[in-house]
Amino acid sequence: MRTFGEAPPPPTFFDRLKSGLAKTGLGEILIKKKLDAATIAELEEALIRADMGAVQASKLAQAVGKGRYDAEISGAELKSVLANEITTLLAPVQRPLTVEDGRKPFVILVAGVNGTGKTTTIGKLAKRLREEGAKVTLAAGDTFRAAAIEQLKIWAGRAGAEFVATKPGGDAAGLAFEALEKARDHGSDILLIDTAGRLQNKAGLMAELQKIARVIKKLDPSAPHAVLLVLDATTGQNALSQVEAFSAVVPVTGLVMTKLDGTAKGGILVALAARFGLPVHYIGVGEGEDDLQPFVAGDFAKALVGADNPGRAA
Repeated sequence: MRTFGEAPPPPTFFDRLKSGLAKTGLGEILIKKKLDAATIAELEEALIRADMGAVQASKLAQAVGKGRYDAEISGAELKSVLANEITTLLAPVQRPLTVEDGRKPFVILVAGVNGTGKTTTIGKLAKRLREEGAKVTLAAGDTFRAAAIEQLKIWAGRAGAEFVATKPGGDAAGLAFEALEKARDHGSDILLIDTAGRLQNKAGLMAELQKIARVIKKLDPSAPHAVLLVLDATTGQNALSQVEAFSAVVPVTGLVMTKLDGTAKGGILVALAARFGLPVHYIGVGEGEDDLQPFVAGDFAKALVGADNPGRAA
């Protein structure tokens, strides 16, 4: 109960995710009273529009209709059935980012195309890791953009993390090497290395990313210990080719999906899970410090279909 005049509670992470994913239009489909052929076909089309891909959309639509064909069904029940099917597909990729014992510093290389929000994601991740008790060093490996260096420096200050940078236009691989040396000197548990945004079809820039990974190995043959690929949900099916291209250059170990609050293509996570099976560690819904959260398959599925809040803490 709320006292009259009291401000309503702020929206939770789930609320914002659900509001953003409402753009997929799935919630509008899932109010039918009968699962007839037309409804199943309409559902399949909506899933394809949400960028799940034709194969996964067909599988999901058929799974929803199985044993319920021509049956009366409530909107809430229909949402629940679809959410459960999507959760089953996504559960295998719900894996947290794990920092291995004995790897100190644990080196995380962060990559992605231009505009995905890599630098902001690194800042938010650093804050989370610091709150969990880890000593963190941030390396400003996006030497092409002076703004990226300054942005990461601000995030390092907020997170209480060490910060390593070079002059704008400096050698990114050399910076990564220096950052690993300094992270060792500082006794950091984790080194997060930012990289310049690069289109997956630019051979020179992709070679530079490969060089960064190669140079780090001179100091620690087992590094980088994790390679996170940051994907922008609004790019939809293009995310598939990005994962393919980056995986051919560096050993991508996990995904971070940003901008889920502004896309009608949230179903791309289902397509990615089916195609690559890579762990989805985090998802993001905004620019705020707490707008990056661990990926939870069941919550995401419920938000995608417009189901009610599952009752988890934000």
